[in-house]
Amino acid sequence: MTEQHPITPPPELVTKWASSMCGYYEAARWGADQELEACCEWFQEFYKTESWVKHDLKHFRTARRPKPPSLKEQALHELNDVYNKDKIDDCTYDTIRAALKSLDD
Repeated sequence: MTEQHPITPPPELVTKWASSMCGYYEAARWGADQELEACCEWFQEFYKTESWVKHDLKHFRTARRPKPPSLKEQALHELNDVYNKDKIDDCTYDTIRAALKSLDD
């Protein structure tokens, strides 16, 4: 039984994760990503003659691995929460919001 399962991580990653505070999360994310890619490859092979497959798989990957909001998006969300709870006045809100909007993502 010398063959590794296709989603068994390489020893370098296991060593890296073992020394990390978030190693369990990194390992779980890595395994989930490997499984997602294996499913996409299977789907693409099974439906290789269909023209819609690549397009749908792109949307599938995006839906299953959404990008986290940028720091700017997070800050705007937090600002709106504070404003909606009447914790800051309109002038302060407008100033901070304008400053955040002017930043690159």
